[in-house]
Amino acid sequence: MKKNLSILLITIFFNANCQDLYFPSKGNWEVKLPSDFNYDSKKIQKAIDFVIENQNNGNKDLRVEILKGFSTEPYHSIKGPTKKRGETNGLIIKDGYIIASWGDAKRVDMTFSVTKSYLSAIAGIAVDKNLIRSEKDFVSNYVWDKTFDGEKNSLITWEHLLNQSSDWFGNLFGINHWEDRPNISKSIDDWRSEPQKVPGTHYKYNDVRVNVLAYSLLQVFRESLPKVLKKTIMDPINASDTWRWYGYENSWVNIDGVKTQSVSGGGHNGGGIFISSEDHARFGLLFLNKGMWNGKRIISEDWIEKSISPSKTNPEYGYMWWINSKLGEDYQTTDWKNVPTNIFYGSGFGGNKVIIIPDENMVIVGRWFGSQTESTFIKMILDSK
Repeated sequence: MKKNLSILLITIFFNANCQDLYFPSKGNWEVKLPSDFNYDSKKIQKAIDFVIENQNNGNKDLRVEILKGFSTEPYHSIKGPTKKRGETNGLIIKDGYIIASWGDAKRVDMTFSVTKSYLSAIAGIAVDKNLIRSEKDFVSNYVWDKTFDGEKNSLITWEHLLNQSSDWFGNLFGINHWEDRPNISKSIDDWRSEPQKVPGTHYKYNDVRVNVLAYSLLQVFRESLPKVLKKTIMDPINASDTWRWYGYENSWVNIDGVKTQSVSGGGHNGGGIFISSEDHARFGLLFLNKGMWNGKRIISEDWIEKSISPSKTNPEYGYMWWINSKLGEDYQTTDWKNVPTNIFYGSGFGGNKVIIIPDENMVIVGRWFGSQTESTFIKMILDSK
């Protein structure tokens, strides 16, 4: 009885909080002062000044930055669209309202691996619609071409692809799995001959395998993932019409007789999602509110919870969301020890971030953060209250 009462009280409290959230209409976003929520405006501005002063100072021609950033990879090349970027920009969203911003938050830029968090959401839509019965199903039961042939490839589940523990072996769109972020202390012969690990036992951040997930979801939906994203998520959250999602010049496949592009999960070789900070913030607000938008269910709460739960092979990584988990204190991939441990975020090359802070009912979007400045920025914001 006490347990049922507790659940009821939590549900009532959560629903009450949902009613207090503001959800912006298309093309409009109400702005309030930091002081309306008991934040010190001068301290917020000081945090923003810190970001501007310490922004990514790399070449704004992202073709140059991409080729330099992945220069240790054999045969690396740009296969999809790129775009020259702007200055740092971003938003601080509290209870759904913009309480601070900097730069041009409407500017469309590449977002690199933040794209992976959108791809994860699309996988959630597939599960919600029962196109995928369970994320623990073998992908080979859905994609029957040669993509998942082999003793270990055939054991890969959707979950393994989502938490980057699949260790998929193969070549997709002209890129071998071993070409992505190889161990530079070893030789190319070592990379080619490294034995395949059992799926689900080893974490390895690998864009080729992420693109395998995108390709597999395309096979399930039978239509382009940008169309699926627009119809199921971006239109319902009143996003603009300026965002785009690209693949590679050679990633076109036949879907029921229609030439369709299989999109990439980042900008490693070009492509990925090109989007504004404002549209990022809407996506972040959807996840802050556990998949609900203005009273309408967009993504199941169950999927949101799974997406931000620590993986067995990397406690700081869920379903393509990074997690500031207590379990990850010894993993040493992030330095966010002075901010809440339930923060989760999408992260991309060059300092692109969509950060959700549940304790503050807050979403922070930042473009072109300087190296290792995000945690300091968040701490400055939290300390402004």
